[in-house]
Amino acid sequence: MAKLDILVFAAHPDDAELGCGGMIISMLEQGYKVGIIDLTEGEMGSRGTVESRYKEADLASQIMGLTYRSNLKISDSIIENNRTNQVKIIEEIRKTTPDLCFIGAPNDRHPDHRKATRLCADAIFYSGLSKIETKDSDDKPQNPWRPHHVFHYMQDRPIEYHFIYDISDVWNTKKKAMAAFSTQFNVIENDHEPKTYISDPSFFEQLEARARYLGHLGGCTYGEAFAYHNLPAGIKSFDSFLQHKQKR
Repeated sequence: MAKLDILVFAAHPDDAELGCGGMIISMLEQGYKVGIIDLTEGEMGSRGTVESRYKEADLASQIMGLTYRSNLKISDSIIENNRTNQVKIIEEIRKTTPDLCFIGAPNDRHPDHRKATRLCADAIFYSGLSKIETKDSDDKPQNPWRPHHVFHYMQDRPIEYHFIYDISDVWNTKKKAMAAFSTQFNVIENDHEPKTYISDPSFFEQLEARARYLGHLGGCTYGEAFAYHNLPAGIKSFDSFLQHKQKR
């Protein structure tokens, strides 16, 4: 497995697309290698099946041009922060050695989101400990690896964010990637599965409204919000600020 620049963790298939799909697409278009790790198969969702969720995730990955995607098959709705689940995440981190990791919101409407965030945050730290031993698919010992920076992405509820990422140029691609999960979103009236909080077309309208609002705050058209995990990032260059011309 080639080294990744960015690894995104998500409690369910579609969480990464909803929360930070624009950033993922933008970074991929800039030539960075980006992967997604879905913790669960979404088997407890009211709509769709495990099989349909895999197909939808594959389609979304193709739309985004994703470098790598894997599913850890942790039990949906039973995301426990234990060593067994931590090791699954640690193995992926040591396999892909990302410089940046993105995890879900510290707290959110869905209990799985906050549970997954705590699990991932702990596992990312433990991944740097040499006395936690793991092996790769060839049964060879893995080297410790801890990503240099960890960020939270916004999910259903607002978070105290530190910066807004401009996704204006990739908004339409993000919409296509989210819409790939057709059992979950924008459901037609004659659909026979249960209607849910996210299946109503108004949910997508709310997502676009939020992206536009965040874009307004960030001086662009569409934006996604992120928070730095635990500590602020130290910088030694203002290149990013000099390159980005905001609309003010």
